[in-house]
Amino acid sequence: MTAAPDRTAGLRAARAHDSADKRRRALATIHALEAAGSPITVSAVANAAGVSTWLLYTDGLREHLDAARRRQSQPTSRPARTAAPGDHAPVTPAGLRTDLALARDQIRRLRAEHETLLHRLRLQLGAEIDGPDPAGLITRVADLESLTRQLLAERDARTTEADHAQRRIHELEDDLSAARDSLRRVIKDHNRP
Repeated sequence: MTAAPDRTAGLRAARAHDSADKRRRALATIHALEAAGSPITVSAVANAAGVSTWLLYTDGLREHLDAARRRQSQPTSRPARTAAPGDHAPVTPAGLRTDLALARDQIRRLRAEHETLLHRLRLQLGAEIDGPDPAGLITRVADLESLTRQLLAERDARTTEADHAQRRIHELEDDLSAARDSLRRVIKDHNRP
């Protein structure tokens, strides 16, 4: 009985360790990008740290990310560094506006897709609730009525046959009784001296 809780505790511990490791990597990446003077964006940090972007928006990381961005956007007295091949350009207000416009466009597309999927789901659920089409039901009812009439006619025919058979049985019973009486008389007549 203790095997399941032990496994659960082990899985929880492994997950907590994995989560803490990802957070450490993300913080180290934020500091490394800031120290290198590279632009600090969510996607850049996520790619460099090998974590998902949603992790960077969680409490404890978002604050570090925002603080590093603020420090990077403040003018410094440091001399401008020369861009090495493969380096990213520094973040500019125009670049941020472009990123914001792209993000808004993506949000609009995702909302439209979401609405389309919701509409399709509503139609599907409505079709399931409405059930089969009325024309199919009308045809089915007509078929059932026809079958009912046929079965009633067959029942009436069987009832008539049963009545005829019952009358025939009575006639045959009467004939049998008459034949027995006649046979008895013949036997009596034959046995008389």
